[in-house]
Amino acid sequence: MDIIKKIAEELEVKTSQVDAAVKLIDEGCTIPFIARYRKEVTGALNDEQLRALDDRLKYLRNLEDRKTQVIASIEEQGKLTEELKEQIIKAETMVLVEDLYRPYKQKRRTRATIAKEKGLEPLAAYIKEQNAVKDILTEAAKYISDEEGKEVNSADEAVAGALDIIAEQISDVADYRTYIRDITFKEGKLVVTAKDENADSVYENYYDYNEAIASIPGHRILAINRGESEKFLTVKVEAPKDRILRYLAKQEITADNEFTTPYLTACIEDSYDRLIAPAIEREIRSTLTDNAQDGAIKVFGKNLEQLLMQPPIRGKVTLGVDPGFRTGCKLAVVDETGRVLETGVGYFTLPNHEAQKPRAKAQILGMIRRNKVTAVAIGNGTASRESEQFIASLLPEAPGVAYVIVSEAGASVYSASKLAAKEFPEYDVSLRSAVSIARRMQDPLAELVKIDPKAIGVGQYQHDLKQAELENALSGVVESCVSSVGVDVETASASLLTHVAGISEALANNIVAYRDENGIASRAQLKKVPKLGPKAFEQCAGFLRVHGSNPLDATAVHPESYAAAKALMEKLGYAPQALKRGGIVGILAKAEQAGMAKLAAELGVGEMTLRDIASELEKPGRDPRDELPAPVLRTDVLSMEDLKPGMELTGTVRNVIDFGAFVDIGVHQDGLVHISRMADKFIRHPSEVVHVGDVVTVWVVDVDVKKQRIALSMVKGRT
Repeated sequence: MDIIKKIAEELEVKTSQVDAAVKLIDEGCTIPFIARYRKEVTGALNDEQLRALDDRLKYLRNLEDRKTQVIASIEEQGKLTEELKEQIIKAETMVLVEDLYRPYKQKRRTRATIAKEKGLEPLAAYIKEQNAVKDILTEAAKYISDEEGKEVNSADEAVAGALDIIAEQISDVADYRTYIRDITFKEGKLVVTAKDENADSVYENYYDYNEAIASIPGHRILAINRGESEKFLTVKVEAPKDRILRYLAKQEITADNEFTTPYLTACIEDSYDRLIAPAIEREIRSTLTDNAQDGAIKVFGKNLEQLLMQPPIRGKVTLGVDPGFRTGCKLAVVDETGRVLETGVGYFTLPNHEAQKPRAKAQILGMIRRNKVTAVAIGNGTASRESEQFIASLLPEAPGVAYVIVSEAGASVYSASKLAAKEFPEYDVSLRSAVSIARRMQDPLAELVKIDPKAIGVGQYQHDLKQAELENALSGVVESCVSSVGVDVETASASLLTHVAGISEALANNIVAYRDENGIASRAQLKKVPKLGPKAFEQCAGFLRVHGSNPLDATAVHPESYAAAKALMEKLGYAPQALKRGGIVGILAKAEQAGMAKLAAELGVGEMTLRDIASELEKPGRDPRDELPAPVLRTDVLSMEDLKPGMELTGTVRNVIDFGAFVDIGVHQDGLVHISRMADKFIRHPSEVVHVGDVVTVWVVDVDVKKQRIALSMVKGRT
């Protein structure tokens, strides 16, 4: 198989692009580096395309390795034919390779192997020839034996053994399995029933349920799988059995022989029921689960990307509130850079706190006034509703202060981690959580990278997914986001640096240690960091920002392009100090006017690279997050009881899943916008319309206070 050509066809790009990308990957280049700084080489393949390419490259290389192993194994047995070898070489999936290998694979002891040990293969061959001119039992009587280990007690037993051999032979034919697998996928159903119809569970919708395998959505597969694993559901694949048996009979019964046809008909059904159907059912269930998990991982990754890329709320001294009941609410004030200024604990969320509320009010207003707080970040966990009501009641006495509800998913994981203990050794776990909540409002990316992505809570069924693949996909998303925004190397934590392309955990710690001892005044100085060699420098330098004497060090221009950047400024009439004063307004348009292709040729760089350089010189160190809508800051509070059908509200999308999106509308409970209420046209997935962090207008459809459910619509009047 030509792997390069195959990937190019799948990604609908040129083979030269794939070939170039594969070479760069094999040289140890990271995906963000290739996407940003090797556009000419790959024909501007983007980050998403490169990750898809990398995944397929690994799969297809593993496939080729497996083919080599299978061919060698069959050849060792002396059973490899040119036709079989050609079939294996042309196979495009691991499943087909395993189907072709099945007849030659070392099998456990089966009914067929026992029959072969008894010498019944000639009788099986006789039946398969379909030339019998007398009752099969007459022929079978010749195989009755009392030889030790090969006992055959009757003609019926001999025939049964021979049919076991034929049944296994039928089940081993790769073409049959391919046909049965395909037809079951196209026409089969997944049938779900309850183990106990009277049991209360969240799976009641599936107690008597069936759906076509071809159309069942991934989130339903994952829900059914979980219900099955928790012993509430029984799941079966219902295949078009009659059609399959007719197909097998047509292939196997080649003569209308009155003596053999009845036996072969029964044998075909036995082969299907006992050997083929259970295996195909396992494969189909496995494929459905794999596809559902792949889809869920993609949704999780997309949601994580949008969460990490939420705009920071800069320039605000922030009070972080980690809500609690019995142990009180933990409070932490951080300045504009995230440095902790003051901490405390307030008691105001329980009825028995009434006597303490005046003290808590004075405490919080004092913290706000002393530190000139302008924003309050409240975690959305336990006691969030009560905390929000109390904080909102104070704001009339704190002009200019607004609050925002912040997802605290993963905050407790971070606050109990070794990283948090190292960062805040003087604070207990709960106070660290309050600091984290405040900081994640100020800069979501810098704070959230400290937490295992799986703990952030923007996916669905994440604990049921393939953990290695999920972790790989999510770390790739984090790496892309961090590289897209860039990292200020003078202030970045080691945990943030770890997610920069080309920087390992050990190297991140080396950078921080070197910085703390020597300071870092230029990108070039990074080469002095222990273990940061030429390759690592090449991969990471463009994503690290250093505010020193060279203004290019604070931009996304890679050091390898500094000469071209300076030459471009000179050619277009800009002095070197022009960049020190800020962005060079109009340089991109001026370069376009002068002829980008001509300039690129003169400066010895690619046209796409030169365009990126000019764009960066115009807006040096720009943050792509600034172009997105900022989170909604509030000064009042709503309760579920305040909501009425038809009410129009503004909210922030907190999570996007296969069947809709959860929106924070300023009530303790997020509302659900079902996919059917997201647009006035058909959409296949909610991500076509909304993303995590989007600020949207919604209308209340229904409120169920008892079940704590809010139904919303993004289409006015859609119920």
